[in-house]
Amino acid sequence: MLEISQLTLSFGGITALTDVEFQVASGELVGLIGPNGAGKTSLFNCLTRRYTPDSGTISYQGADLLTARPDTLAGLGIARTFQNLGLFSRMSVRDNVLVGAHHRARAGFGTAGLHLPRVRGEERKLRAEADALLERLDLARVAEHPAAGLPFGTLKRIELARALAIHPALLLLDEPVNGLSHGEVDEFAALVRALRAELDLTVIVVEHHMGFVMGLCDRVVCLNFGRVIAAGTPEQVQQHPEVVAAYLGTAA
Repeated sequence: MLEISQLTLSFGGITALTDVEFQVASGELVGLIGPNGAGKTSLFNCLTRRYTPDSGTISYQGADLLTARPDTLAGLGIARTFQNLGLFSRMSVRDNVLVGAHHRARAGFGTAGLHLPRVRGEERKLRAEADALLERLDLARVAEHPAAGLPFGTLKRIELARALAIHPALLLLDEPVNGLSHGEVDEFAALVRALRAELDLTVIVVEHHMGFVMGLCDRVVCLNFGRVIAAGTPEQVQQHPEVVAAYLGTAA
């Protein structure tokens, strides 16, 4: 589904990514790990077209992703959650989720303004889909509540619901369990695992919580100082000497 080749990205004199290469197969769940500043979020920003790399290629389902505009990614089936929550605090939980379905609405400005029968039918359909997602993610009871003031774990699930409303083929999760309790981490892992099977998702997750990554992912890619230093099964990566050195250091 995704092939990244020799991807290099720099900001002035600082190189964030250097010749990054790896592939993600359809249906695979891949963890992207590395110490702070390793380049994980920079790579996500290249995948979602927030950043344009200096060189290299990104192929998504056989097409050149770097020619796509950021506003077209939802239509291509790519969805993302954010390390720092990007919810609309004054909007209801349901309306936050409906934002994810916006690209599937076909009504133009004029027809939407006139609120013609076709528009009302479309709105009912999208609302029903949003409500089904809220039910699936145990959010139905807060559907009418503004996003502001809800527990952090609930906000994480709202952002996941909004991403799923896009109907993604590729789901990018940026530190989805950061700030969650131990029990919430286990619940979120079980949820992601179940959703992958139910919705036929391909998932890439950036996360510092090693228990979450190693227990959830089929394969793990480790970055350090913008370079891939290891890739393989969770067991292989955990035992890789460069990974151990990157996280724990080496003897003086």
